[in-house]
Amino acid sequence: MRTYYVYIMANKRNGTIYTGVKNNLVRRVYEHKHKLTPGFTSRYGLNRLVYFEETNDMRVGIAREKQIKGWLRRKKAGLIESINPEWKDLSEGWYE
Repeated sequence: MRTYYVYIMANKRNGTIYTGVKNNLVRRVYEHKHKLTPGFTSRYGLNRLVYFEETNDMRVGIAREKQIKGWLRRKKAGLIESINPEWKDLSEGWYE
């Protein structure tokens, strides 16, 4: 069974944020951090993983991503702060 991750990247505390869904979180965060894929995250320097959750169902992951993207920033910040109140990079140390 595959695992899918709904995740949020940020560039600094209370800065710009991006929500995505992927099946390989470690690889995708690496791509964001090293600007390997052109687009929103590389343009705005979103290089900190501040939130993620897991699901075993791709459809559930996509629905959750869309749900979060539809929220106001204040609600997204509340979600992040529910598990990561200091907006630390949750991927720190992954690539050492």
